[in-house]
Amino acid sequence: QVQLVESGGGLVQPGGSLRLSCIASGSRFSWYVMGWYRQAPGKQRDLVATITGDGRINYSDSVKGRFTISRDNAKKIVDLQMNSLNPEDTAVYYCNADVFDTDYWGQGTQVTVSS
Repeated sequence: QVQLVESGGGLVQPGGSLRLSCIASGSRFSWYVMGWYRQAPGKQRDLVATITGDGRINYSDSVKGRFTISRDNAKKIVDLQMNSLNPEDTAVYYCNADVFDTDYWGQGTQVTVSS
């Protein structure tokens, strides 16, 4: 069982920045493919970014050049730095761990971009 706890959401103005963090449990964190997903009201949950244990990264086209995913295997943390935020980024953001094709999810953290 893997537990994930997110933090760092909130309200930000368009053009602003936020940093999300996710702390994971488990003894083999470096084996997990970690990711961030988001779900806006009335929409499906979509991929934002993923990062493998050895640092291979994938971003959705909508966030490329604005968001940066990173991880610290020793601290069992994965972060999402979000810059140049716009109202379309408003959603609940979920941390995900893919552990040998089993998905674990955090409780989600709300990000609202509004003036």
